[in-house]
Amino acid sequence: MLISGSLIVAGAFAFLGIVVVALSVRTVPQGYTYVVERLGRYYKTLSPGLNLIVPIIDSVRARVSMRETVLDIPEQSVITRDNAAVSADGVLFYQVLDPVKATYEVVSLPQAIQTLAMTTLRNVMGSMELDEILSKRETINAHLLQALDEATASWGVRAARIEIRDIRPPDDIVQAMGRQLKAERDKRAQILEADANKESQIRIAQGKLEAAKLQAEARERLAQAEATATRLVSEAVASGSVQAINYFLGQKYVEALQSFAASPNQKILILPTEFASLAGTVSGVGEIVKEVFGGGGGVRAVAPQAPVRGSDGNATPAPGPWGGG
Repeated sequence: MLISGSLIVAGAFAFLGIVVVALSVRTVPQGYTYVVERLGRYYKTLSPGLNLIVPIIDSVRARVSMRETVLDIPEQSVITRDNAAVSADGVLFYQVLDPVKATYEVVSLPQAIQTLAMTTLRNVMGSMELDEILSKRETINAHLLQALDEATASWGVRAARIEIRDIRPPDDIVQAMGRQLKAERDKRAQILEADANKESQIRIAQGKLEAAKLQAEARERLAQAEATATRLVSEAVASGSVQAINYFLGQKYVEALQSFAASPNQKILILPTEFASLAGTVSGVGEIVKEVFGGGGGVRAVAPQAPVRGSDGNATPAPGPWGGG
């Protein structure tokens, strides 16, 4: 009986020791922090890993997540400064920096942050006009983040960022904005078309002006060249040299023959007697003509003969190039 009683007592003490050890050991997972109280007062904070506490005397008051947490902001109806009713919702990211303050300074931390975000959203958007709300989301996010960060600092919480998820104005305002946008786009299109037509007309006018300037410059240079040539010929004639006159006359004569001889057909060229006498005065024209026509084949220049006077003294016309009277 004594042996069995001793075994029972030893087993009880062993069981009690196991219970005490189990209650003394606390394993904190990564990303969490445990707030421990001793006899109802804050004692210490347990960091991630294996920790020991005194059973019955120490107790875990709160398990606080130190990770960044996402919190939805429910849809809120807001009256803007220009009396337009809009609905908006968003999402908030916050992180606990001080688990002790987050445990003892506020009751139900997520609910408190959510309520604060809702009221701050209404205050910030209510102080702005509708056009500013629709076009300046980044400004709204910055104002909300600053206000929430200042308000939650006493709770040991940092507002990481906040984003306005959706803004819904009334249907009549949306329709009016659509008509305004269409009118604005039509206006820009008409302005761009008018500017394009203006630019096109300016470019065409500039092109015509440049062409006129170039043509005038070309005529001026041609006139200067002709004046220079005339002056040189005049000086050559005044000095008693007829070579210059012969050169220019021969050049014109050859150009006329070249234009006439452009076709390979057989032709007969009738020259007045004045041209025949003029050709005799131009030195070197025969050689130039031979050079042009390749030895004279293909074109024959016939000078008309002078009228023949009969025995009665009347002038008889000279036979033509085809014979006959």
